[in-house]
Amino acid sequence: MSDGRTGAAPALNAANDVLAFALEIAALVLLGVWGFTVAPNTVLAFVLGLGAPLLFVLVWGAFLAPRARRRLRMPGLLVAKLAAFLVAAAAAWSAGLPGWAAVLAVLAVVHLTVAARAGRV
Repeated sequence: MSDGRTGAAPALNAANDVLAFALEIAALVLLGVWGFTVAPNTVLAFVLGLGAPLLFVLVWGAFLAPRARRRLRMPGLLVAKLAAFLVAAAAAWSAGLPGWAAVLAVLAVVHLTVAARAGRV
């Protein structure tokens, strides 16, 4: 007889995977917005607006992605992912988007907590 929880964990993990993807996209967008917003001139706006998300992608792909060749180990992986999301949240705050910054930070903590508890960081 099932206790009703067997379907909950896979569903929670799937929902958390979707949240992870949404957070990564949001971080890229907010870093781009930050770069285009805070730069004092057009050239620097393009460098920061495109460079900040590119740097995020490169770091994420090299050290934090599930298939990264040099993937960090726990607990460093968890700390690095949280730091990456908080940098994007700080960028959003700096760009005048405190609401988006707060949402990103809170959802990142929720996502990483659920992922860590499930052993799926």
